[in-house]
Amino acid sequence: MALENDTQAPDFQLVNQFGETIQLSQFRGSKSVALVFFPLAFSGICSGELCELRDNLNLFSDNEVELIGISVDSKHALRVWGEEEGYTFNLLADFWPHGGVAKEYGVFLEKKGFANRATFLIDQNGIIRASFITAPGEARSLEAYRAALEELQPA
Repeated sequence: MALENDTQAPDFQLVNQFGETIQLSQFRGSKSVALVFFPLAFSGICSGELCELRDNLNLFSDNEVELIGISVDSKHALRVWGEEEGYTFNLLADFWPHGGVAKEYGVFLEKKGFANRATFLIDQNGIIRASFITAPGEARSLEAYRAALEELQPA
């Protein structure tokens, strides 16, 4: 079961496509985070989704939100894929322990061996403010991101 809104996001530390260590808590107090779990690099739906995010990065940067993709792929696969697609945001390798972070967030699909398409919007205090998950084989819409970003805005 996926983590619920208004709960503390579990902190984690993973390497990105360049082998740099990224820790969720490093953004606390400075930026909100859009944590985008996706099944696998090089797959059609995942490529389409992340290319749409790449083409709309201003949605995140204008709201001071760090966009982070995360999958069970290795950092090497993520680097090649990221370079081919022109992704300028972090792609994190939840490679070992296999899907460990996806499991913490309750979005790992044991029978498939990868994460579901799940997005968590985490505020500067590390609290999940919005989240959404699509059914297997279904892409997330840009409108869902827009609505989730609204949840990060102070009332």
